[in-house]
Amino acid sequence: MRDIEVTLASGEVRRFGELAPGAALVINVASKCGFTPQYAGLEELYQEFGDKGLAVIGMPCNQFLMQEPGSDQEIAEFCTLNYGVTFPLLAKGKVNGRGTEPLFKELRKGKDAAGAGGLVRWNFEKFVVSRDPEGGGSPTVTRFRSAVEPNDPAIRAAIEAALVA
Repeated sequence: MRDIEVTLASGEVRRFGELAPGAALVINVASKCGFTPQYAGLEELYQEFGDKGLAVIGMPCNQFLMQEPGSDQEIAEFCTLNYGVTFPLLAKGKVNGRGTEPLFKELRKGKDAAGAGGLVRWNFEKFVVSRDPEGGGSPTVTRFRSAVEPNDPAIRAAIEAALVA
C-alpha cells in the first residue's frame, strides 16, 4: 500500500508512504454534503495526533450526488477558508467503479465495526491505516462509515492503536 502513487491537489505525484510514513487517517470528502462539517473534527485530529505520527489525508470525490463539483483548487480554498484545514488533500478522484483510485481499491478491503468492507457507501467514510508491522507484512485498515464523527471514541482508539502498531 505504501508504494501506491497518489496525486495531490497541487498535481504533484507522490507515494502514499511518503505522505503517510506511519499511521494514517484517509477520508473521501465532499464540500456540499451533510457531513462536510466533519472537516473541523478531522483537522482537530490532525492537530492532536500529527506530531505523534498520524497523517490525515482527504480525497475529494464527486461520485455521491455530485456533492464535490469544484476544481481541486476551489476545494482546497473552501477547506482552508471554512474549516482551517491544513492536512493534505489529494486530487479529486473515484472511490468506486471504473477508474477507482488504487489507494481506495486497497482501503476498501478494510472492515467496519459490523465486519463489512467493499464499496464506499457515501462521503466521509474514514479509513485508519496502521503503521507497517514490525517484521514486514501489510498495515491493517480499520474502517468507519460516514455517520461516525471524527471525535468518536472508536476512531480515537483506532488511531491510538495504529500509531503503536
